[in-house]
Amino acid sequence: MPVPASPPGQGRSGDKQRGLLLREGALADGRSVDVRVLDGYVSEVAPAGTLSAQSDEEPLDLRGVMVLPGLVEPHAHLDKAFTAADVPNETHDLAGAITAWLANRSRFSQEQIVNRARAAALHYLAHGVTAVRSHTDVGEGVGTRSVEALLAVRDELADLIDLQVVALAGLPLSGQEGANNRAYLRASLELGADVVGGAAYLDEDPKASLDIFADIASEFRRPLDLHVDETTDAGHFTLPDLVDLAWSGFAQPITASHCVSLGSQSPEVQSAVAEGAASAGVSVVTLPLTNLYLQARGTMPAPRGLTALRPLLQAGVTVAAGGDNLRDPFNPMGRADPLETASLLITAGHLEPAEAFWAVTEAARTALRLGPGRVEVGAAADLVAIPGTTVAEVIADAHPARLVVKAGRVVARTSTSTEIEDTPEAKVMGRSWSY
Repeated sequence: MPVPASPPGQGRSGDKQRGLLLREGALADGRSVDVRVLDGYVSEVAPAGTLSAQSDEEPLDLRGVMVLPGLVEPHAHLDKAFTAADVPNETHDLAGAITAWLANRSRFSQEQIVNRARAAALHYLAHGVTAVRSHTDVGEGVGTRSVEALLAVRDELADLIDLQVVALAGLPLSGQEGANNRAYLRASLELGADVVGGAAYLDEDPKASLDIFADIASEFRRPLDLHVDETTDAGHFTLPDLVDLAWSGFAQPITASHCVSLGSQSPEVQSAVAEGAASAGVSVVTLPLTNLYLQARGTMPAPRGLTALRPLLQAGVTVAAGGDNLRDPFNPMGRADPLETASLLITAGHLEPAEAFWAVTEAARTALRLGPGRVEVGAAADLVAIPGTTVAEVIADAHPARLVVKAGRVVARTSTSTEIEDTPEAKVMGRSWSY
């Protein structure tokens, strides 16, 4: 049954919800605190043991648990989720994935897309994700069916998770051959899609395609989030054109997803483009899980298929990170858990744990134009509690026991119990986590 959205501080029934008192949890900065949540926001943060539960509050003991900002998935494809077995990618690369998907996407009904997208969104929610941006196919062969499905899921789950729907335009977009795809893109925005998306770099005329994307985004006053240079080939490099668009007076927010070929440029070019993107306010979303799987197959030595993370961060660019595809032709793996993404940013992208965690929380919220999500007074109470003592430990363990708070209400609880027999450490290893 569809679930109507509720304003902060209210549950599904519209009645005022109980407050929360999160006791003795650890923050990312090492402090042990009590956190009071009231009317959908963090109302108090005090030293552990100093706040008492009021009659209308649910107290939760979080000793041994970190209280962290809700995780964010800034780039997903919920309309494709869980189709890897039905749509095999024979070559395991990007071209093979595109070919397989385009040949099969028309056979999925709207109901099938709704069911898979809902399941994927709830997977994310259980892992502590409170906001998702999903790129969703529109164009020849699928029309607006997938967008309609995602809009239905967005409305159904509105009080559990923030879902932004990107209308991912089919190609070609430019010229007479692109007329139908342009019409489908406009129709999707009229239906209520939140963001304009596509892959101008793959069009026969990338600059013309980029101009069309910009014109339509301006017409509908929607943000622009484009797949950009999803290749390790340095010769495919359209990110500077997107930066130029931002400087030209384009008034809507711009996000550049992937930007893989930036990692293949010279250090001088990387720095210059990164500085331009920072000055223009262009956000970048890196997608290590899928790009490490798809890119540089058969290339020796094999590049890592990641964007230029360090130059972008040094320039001050908002660098968010996402999981991209979830068990579909583009990536047969994925756990719908941003901590998996954060781990890859550390091991393959050489970021520090704090930087990696920022990319899947605050930076992702910035890219999606959401308000601050920190554990501080006045911030929205979109939170996740995970066993651990440091951010590095939380990322490494990715413990499945999680408590998820959305707009001040507990929306998901995952509890665990492990028993290991006949070992001296059985009592330690066998701790149960229950919220």
